[in-house]
Amino acid sequence: MQDMTERRRATRQRIFLRGCICFNDRHSGADCLIRDISEGGARLIFSNVVNTPDVVDLHIPHKEQMLRAHVQWRRGDEMGVTFASELRDDGAPFEQDLARRVDRLEAEIAALRKILKRLKNELTPGAEDAA
Repeated sequence: MQDMTERRRATRQRIFLRGCICFNDRHSGADCLIRDISEGGARLIFSNVVNTPDVVDLHIPHKEQMLRAHVQWRRGDEMGVTFASELRDDGAPFEQDLARRVDRLEAEIAALRKILKRLKNELTPGAEDAA
């Protein structure tokens, strides 16, 4: 069996950084410790066994980075990931996807504000005339 380090394209740097993986459209997440990292991937350690999908986002607060990652292996409370290129699985650039989600959320907030204003006006008749 081939040694895992021989399959890596880049040497991993030993580090000790706090991280968080996010999945399920960022509705779920788990804190982790990033033990080693390279341009191509990282080894993550969790406080307990974590069940995740094969594609996650790795947030590294210290570096203010969010990286799309593919899980390559799982062993107990450890996970090895490789970083995706700047393209998502469907071929769309990750930054464009993020911008689309922000736009969608801003539109949703605007619609909710309109609904809230309408409900306030229904609860206090004449308030619209006073404003």
